[in-house]
Amino acid sequence: MADSPLRLLLVEDNPLHSRLIQQLLKEDAQLRCEVEAVATLAEGLTRLVKGRIDLVLLDLVLPDSQELETLWRVRLVAPQVPVVILTGLDDLQLATRAVESGASDYLVKSNLKGAALGRTVRYTLARARVRGGEWDSPLFRQAQQQFLKAAQVMALDDGLRQRLLFPQRARLVTFPFRRDDHHQAETLFGYRVQHLRLPGPTLGGVRLHPELGLGEMAALAMWATWQCALLGLPCGGAKGGVRVDPTALDPGERQRLLRAFARELRDDLADGRDILAPGLGVDERAMAWLLDEGLSVSGKPALLGGLPRRQAAIGAGLVALIAAAAEHLGIALGGARVVLQGLGQVGLAAARQLVARGVRLIAVGDASAARQDPAGLDLAALEAHLASRGALAGFAGGEPLDDGDLLSLPCDILVLAAVQQQVTAENAPRVNCRLLAEGAHGPTLLEAEESLHEREVFVLPDILGNAAGAGLAYLEWAQGARPWERESALAWLEARLLDAFRRCLGRVESEGLDMRTAALVEALLRLEGQARLRGQLDDSPD
Repeated sequence: MADSPLRLLLVEDNPLHSRLIQQLLKEDAQLRCEVEAVATLAEGLTRLVKGRIDLVLLDLVLPDSQELETLWRVRLVAPQVPVVILTGLDDLQLATRAVESGASDYLVKSNLKGAALGRTVRYTLARARVRGGEWDSPLFRQAQQQFLKAAQVMALDDGLRQRLLFPQRARLVTFPFRRDDHHQAETLFGYRVQHLRLPGPTLGGVRLHPELGLGEMAALAMWATWQCALLGLPCGGAKGGVRVDPTALDPGERQRLLRAFARELRDDLADGRDILAPGLGVDERAMAWLLDEGLSVSGKPALLGGLPRRQAAIGAGLVALIAAAAEHLGIALGGARVVLQGLGQVGLAAARQLVARGVRLIAVGDASAARQDPAGLDLAALEAHLASRGALAGFAGGEPLDDGDLLSLPCDILVLAAVQQQVTAENAPRVNCRLLAEGAHGPTLLEAEESLHEREVFVLPDILGNAAGAGLAYLEWAQGARPWERESALAWLEARLLDAFRRCLGRVESEGLDMRTAALVEALLRLEGQARLRGQLDDSPD
């Protein structure tokens, strides 16, 4: 039996636009659909309550509802149904805010063509299907919403927009693994997601985590693409790893697991088109094992051609950007109050260099505890405690601080170097800093950005703030096994980072964008230019 046609709900009060959209959908040979058209939100909500609607095409300005309230009411009734916003040229900012609030995509009514309309409907439905199960991830939705906002601002080519919304390739593998103290093997899941292969080989980290999934890998691979483009690297973004708790593995088990993962992916990755880098639970020793399995890797031990003290170099890149942002804001680092969330290698490396520049580290926190001292915490004592205990809990320096109060502590610079989704719409109004530096992936939700922007909190976005890792990974790979000159490598990296910072800041000042959107626009302009030169855009010359 043939598949049933798709059921689309069109909510549009302009009869001319309504008839045009229905005609264009009818003429699309690749789209079998039935369109139900209504002119008011009340009629639309009544129809949605009955169910069996696959997608909503929604005008936000209706006789009985205006602007974002229209979208909110639709999502309240049918939160799982994807919504494509219909907008005019004078409502593009409203369309952007709608995407931030959960709309799947937008279309400019004056630019409607059959191919673009049908393609948007098909791609939106395809994305909605795969977001279930393995692909379902708040982090991936966050990355896509950030991208769609920037794509709208710069009027990105529609075909390229659809290409970049989803990874180009994703590989899921399973393999049996037996732990030393188990008689039976278990099945582990491994992933490698390549977001974009257009610029050249893909590049990105490998991680071990018990909650790892394709959606999270897709988000991280997408952000890696933007980082490579911002730094002018001839690479696209990638990410991968194994769903396993690394703390439950002894060194021998870890090696066997990573070698098994590499063998499963060898046929896909051994052609030099994908460069693996260290990530959570995967250090330079592990990269040596992956190298031995025939994969292209960076982050190797120095003896095998890697960069000595790589994490310190990544921290140095973050601090160089913090210093540039502080100078722009008129913040003198000498005596500046700094709050640090995250005490991993990058966070501690950044803390060392910031303290060396004269800042006061007035509070720190990790998953176990938070501590504060207005006069400045003793960093040497803190590092000694972490070396012996592995976590902040039990540290005697300073005074205890509720974890929820760490981000609202008054300070000049807040450094987020822990995990994603820390600044939300709920706590963003309480963030009390002038400069928020993102050293982690995705620590600030899109719905929190507006509050920060209104209060003139300068956000150094993650796609720039932690881009040093991508830069170092590329440089190590490009140099091959030749000996490193550490100082020249650091100088090269800092120059790339600061050039990207200045370009983004210039766009902020000339176009009134927030720093994250400016950085995304900079990255997307480079990718769009590359696609045009390759003849991959509709307007590319023959």
